[in-house]
Amino acid sequence: MAGDIDQEQVLRETLAAVAPGTELRDGLERILRGRTGALIVFGYDKSLDSLLSGGFALDVPFSPQQLRELAKMDAAMVIDSAASTILWANTQLVPDPGITTDETGTRHRTAERLAKQTGYPVISVSQSMQMIAIYVAGRRYVLEDSNIILSRANQALATLERYKQRFNEVAGNLTALEIDDFVTIRDVAVVAQRIEMVLRIAAEIRGYIIELGVDGRLLALQHDEISAGMDNEREFIARDYLPGTGKRSRKLQATLDALAELSAEELLDFSLVAKALGHPGTDLELPLSPRGFRLLSKVQRLPAPVAERIVEHFGSLQKMLGASIDDLQAVEGVGENRARTVREGLSRLADSSILERYV
Repeated sequence: MAGDIDQEQVLRETLAAVAPGTELRDGLERILRGRTGALIVFGYDKSLDSLLSGGFALDVPFSPQQLRELAKMDAAMVIDSAASTILWANTQLVPDPGITTDETGTRHRTAERLAKQTGYPVISVSQSMQMIAIYVAGRRYVLEDSNIILSRANQALATLERYKQRFNEVAGNLTALEIDDFVTIRDVAVVAQRIEMVLRIAAEIRGYIIELGVDGRLLALQHDEISAGMDNEREFIARDYLPGTGKRSRKLQATLDALAELSAEELLDFSLVAKALGHPGTDLELPLSPRGFRLLSKVQRLPAPVAERIVEHFGSLQKMLGASIDDLQAVEGVGENRARTVREGLSRLADSSILERYV
């Protein structure tokens, strides 16, 4: 799993480096418009020298114009991983021919083999097909026009808005049930499912934003506005309903990892979501009692360490809701003003929940 995450990170960093608005993307577009091909190794260390044959060691500052002119020599180029220096030009790449490849063209076969052998991204600009392909992290990724990516991204954004609206509905319902102490495993699984669905579509949109570069600025603002705070919501749900207490309590990260590892199909099964949360999936109607992290997070100007101590002191949301200002002041770091703020904040949440149910 960690290896997959690392490869995904390498791919995203490479896509960010060639996104619209970068000098490297400008240089690649110039090569395309000039109807010449190119083979560019994106990164360098001394071990790469044995895979280079001939050419010129340049060590000159990178510029889109320089890249375009050097591409006319048809052989490969090597630039540093910061895309700030052109290190080699007109060199032949000689990767291990025993490395498997599904490509047919000489340039693309060389690119894929070298990327697999060195771990460095290799960019191939095809003269005949008029496309830019990146070989990175064991994958071949073809750069697309921004309009095509934006179309997909806007569809994903509309889905994100629907998912977030549905999350707000089920989260409001959970708040009402928590205040009345009628929560079941199913209720928690429903909210956890919706959080995961929002986070996954948000992650997909972040990929589009990276690939779009400067063309994705408006999309980024919309994405951030809709998905803000969802990571915290997932953590609060997990902490509120971790099974066991004290040393027997399930670790938070294990719960978050278990939720993240559910496939799209598994996420639709509430019993599997319940198991990921550490609860039995055989009876979804079993009652649960929250610790109160999620509702305390909605109290304004309440520092997280203080919220931690309040939860630790009272142990459950119901005891917290029944606590007086004097009871709250018994918690370390909670003076009279803060106790009053917590008491009033929780009361407003309870009143608001009741109002929403009957309006």
